[in-house]
Amino acid sequence: MKEIIDFLNANPVGCLATVDDFGYPHVRPWSFMLENDGKLWFCTGNTKDVFEQLLVHPMMEFCSSSEEHMTLRIRGEIIFGIDMNIKRAILEKNEMVKSVYKVPENLEFEIFYLKHGKATIADLNGQLVKNVEF
Repeated sequence: MKEIIDFLNANPVGCLATVDDFGYPHVRPWSFMLENDGKLWFCTGNTKDVFEQLLVHPMMEFCSSSEEHMTLRIRGEIIFGIDMNIKRAILEKNEMVKSVYKVPENLEFEIFYLKHGKATIADLNGQLVKNVEF
């Protein structure tokens, strides 16, 4: 799992995929926020379509790539959290998120992590480098 976390910390920007109301995939630019106690945390606002999609279909996939063209895909079930310490840590780490939500108590600020997930790292040719279930 350390290799997955290191990859995400080095390459936090990627794309997040969910399923929309019509059953179609919906992909958008996204960022990994942080790891805490083996949980991979992300965030969003509860006024966004993505929040509603995750409530209805609590599964997602996140994909990121490195400058060396290595690709990481993580997918799994999402669990929404309420931990103010995680929210504080996200706001401290990410200036863009802080500019939007300002404080951990913001009622629109939602956090979630992956549970029962799978992560894979592959090279440009699709050769599997790492496969982890968590």
